[in-house]
This record gives sequence, C-alpha cells and structure tokens, in this order.
Amino acid sequence: MNAIDYFFGNTYRLDKPFLVGREEISYRDLYISYNHLAKWINGMVGTDKHIILLSVNNLFFIKMYLAIIKSGNICIPLDPGIEKENYMYIHDLTDPKLIFLTREVEKRLELNSDQAWYPDTLPSSEENSTDEIHGSEFDRERCAEIIFTSGSTGKPKGVMISHKNLIANTSSIVEYLQLTSDDRMLVVLPFYYCYGLSLLHTHLRVGGSIVFNNSFIFLGGVLKSLIDYKCTGFAGVPSHFQILLRKSDSFKQTSFPDLKYVTQAGGKLAPVFIDEFRQAHPEVKFVVMYGQTEATARLSWLPPEVYDRRKGSMGRGIPGVDLKVVNEKGELIRPGETGEVIARGDNIMMGYFADEEGTKNAIRNGWLYTGDLGTVDEDGYIYLTARSKEIIKVRGKRISPKEIEAVILALPEVIDCTIEGVEDDIEGEMLKATVTVRKENAESLTREKLIQHCSQHLALFKVPQVYEFKDNLTISATGKKIKKT
Repeated sequence: MNAIDYFFGNTYRLDKPFLVGREEISYRDLYISYNHLAKWINGMVGTDKHIILLSVNNLFFIKMYLAIIKSGNICIPLDPGIEKENYMYIHDLTDPKLIFLTREVEKRLELNSDQAWYPDTLPSSEENSTDEIHGSEFDRERCAEIIFTSGSTGKPKGVMISHKNLIANTSSIVEYLQLTSDDRMLVVLPFYYCYGLSLLHTHLRVGGSIVFNNSFIFLGGVLKSLIDYKCTGFAGVPSHFQILLRKSDSFKQTSFPDLKYVTQAGGKLAPVFIDEFRQAHPEVKFVVMYGQTEATARLSWLPPEVYDRRKGSMGRGIPGVDLKVVNEKGELIRPGETGEVIARGDNIMMGYFADEEGTKNAIRNGWLYTGDLGTVDEDGYIYLTARSKEIIKVRGKRISPKEIEAVILALPEVIDCTIEGVEDDIEGEMLKATVTVRKENAESLTREKLIQHCSQHLALFKVPQVYEFKDNLTISATGKKIKKT
C-alpha cells in the first residue's frame, strides 16, 4: 500500500478543513489536488525518481509532498534555509529529476535549473476531478522519502524511509495518543523534520486538523493561535518548552481551555521543566517521547499517568517497537547498569542513502543501534544518560553533560544550559557551561553562585570551571539548540 492511500483511507471524502488558519483546505479538495498533481508528476518522470521539495510549512508543501509520494516517487524535503554548499552536495548525491521550491528559495540559493517548478507554475485541478493513480499492488517496501540529517563527518546523511515505515509509525502514534477527528494540532515544527512530518501524517489519518505557526520566536502569536484556533494539541522539542516556561511568565499565566495534551521529543527535556509545565497547566497531559529520524520519528513514550513514578524516563517502546539496552557484547544489561539503546520494528529505516558502511554500523541483525546510552529499571522503563559521542573525558573520568545540565537548569533564573569540554594547557580538558539567563536575572546569577550550586549536587570533578553567560537561546528552525554561532 502507498502510504498516502493509508493516510487518506477514511478521510478523503470529508468536507471538514484539514488545514486551518491563513491558508485553508478541506480533505476532499486536498485529495483532488494531490491526486491531480501526482498523475502529472508520474507522466513527466515515471516512478522511483528523486524529487527535491524546498519550502516552509504551507499548503504548497503539503500538496507537493503528498503528490510526490503518491506518484510512486521519492520525496526529499529540505530546509528552505539550507546552505548552498549542503544543497549542492545533496543535489549531486541524489540526482533529482524535479525540484519544487518557492522563488524566494531559488533566489537565495542562486539556482538556475530547468528542473524547477514553483507554486505559480503548477497545473490546476478541476473541482470535480477524479484523477487518481491507483496502486492496490503497490509495494510497501519501496522508498517513500529521504530525510537528511547532520552527519558525523559534517556532510548530511540521507535516512531512507519506506512506505511501510511511514504506515507503521503513523499507526503506532495514533494508537498510543488516541488521536481522533476532534484533534486540532498547532504545528511549529517544520515538515522537513521527521517530528513535524509525523504531525501531518497522524492528523491526516484520523481526520483531524492542523494550524501553522512558522514564527515561534514571537511567543504572543503562539499563545494567540492556541486560543483562537481552539487547538487541542501542541508538539515541541526541549527548547520550545524552555522558552515558553522561562522566557516570560505569559505562558504559565494564560488559560488554554481547549488544550488537552502536549508532546515533547527531539531530545531530553530536564524534568524540572516538565514539573513546571504540569504545575502551571495540570489539566493538560504532558507526553514525553523519544525517537530518531532513523526510526521514522518515534521509538518510546511515557504515559502521563506514570510520570510521577518514572520521572526522568523516556518510557517504553511504542506499539510495534521492541527496545533493549545492551552492553558492548550485545547482552542485555541489568537494572542500574549503562548500555546502548537498540530498537527493532517496522518503523526502522531502510538505511542511509549511498552509505553502505554507515547502514551496516547502524543496523545489525535487524536492530537499530541508536548511539544513545541509558539504563533500564525492573519494569523496562528506559532512562537516557547521554549520546555515546557526547561523553566528555576529564582527568580520565567519563562525564555525561546531561547530568550537569540538569543540575544547572534546576535554577529558576536559567533558561538553558550546554556543557562541553574545552582544551586547557594544564588539565588537558575542562568543563565549560554556557548558560542562558533571563534578562532580569543577568546580574544576580554569577559564576560563584553556579559553582556553589553545582558543588552541592555534583561530585567535584563534574563541576564546570569555565562559564559563559547569554541572554538569548539560539535555536534552529527545528527548535534544536545552535551551540556555536
């Protein structure tokens, strides 16, 4: 089954709006539009070709994303703010047959390609068109999209996601979040990011609605959208919640009568922020999740009702996913020991595009080796400690930055903290803390106060010696922290 047919299996005839806000479209009209475009694409290039899509979240992106995959081709959604060097690398690596983008992006990247198509050059569909590519015999194992992420070498890595992966991931999320047609999600995550795409997929599947807000930096607009559009759900990465809770007091003091739940993934959010959120909005369910692009976005979840008993846990495997924590020999660790989290399920990627060695290292005997280190309790709940590549060695001792960051983040004046190792002529390597502080607390929070606080909660060798203070949290379009500018 083509993944797009799965998404629209029960919703293609609905007259209710799928996209709400400045741009609107009903399920029925969206179905007619993307099928028409899919047939057009299929007529131009056939199937199984790479097609690049460059756009912010808008109706153009949604239509083209659905049309590309429905046509039997492979969508490559990219950040419209991508550096030209990285764009050319991906372009040359994948050899796309078509490029769909806005003229603003074309101008910025200085592209001049006869492969390019723009929103104003697309063919229009007839209102009552029945154009559709039928694919009852469609192979679910075929690649549907390639999501590029930052690689360890500095070059982007292409994660190949199959139709089977998309269907499995969507089905699982719908099940454990119990999504329905009544759900309306405020989307601040870009669709070229796997977490953002999962919001598109799940709400299409259940007949829900989505609302765009592409300017999270303006907190007032985010709060207004949640209220005005009666949003029932919000999804964010750690920085989104850190900004909402610590940048100002507005979020804590505002009532959201329709908001039922929020989801958090894209990295570990310190429990102190979750506690603050739950205290401010006890009626809203806070769902902690964990995943990777290599897992089509999701691996585990922590039900809100068990949070107090499992504070700090990323939960257990989502439906259809097996999770284990193993040592270097591949043996299951005992509770309290540390090992690497590995996963198995129908949502695990096909592999890395044009990277056989990387694929072999990541997938072994059907298991995805995540590179994340963690512990497990007696009931199978997993607690992440660090990324294996993030471990810092100081004076021969292995240190997890997350542990130190959590201690500093416990201070209410702190919005964010990043721990890293820096070179030192005497010690070899020292710990540096980059601390983002609320402007009103910039003068009162000193290096001496931080050292005193850390010394009370950490072993001496874990206390940072170097401190840098900032008043703004720098984040990317996906909400991830930009550590160095």
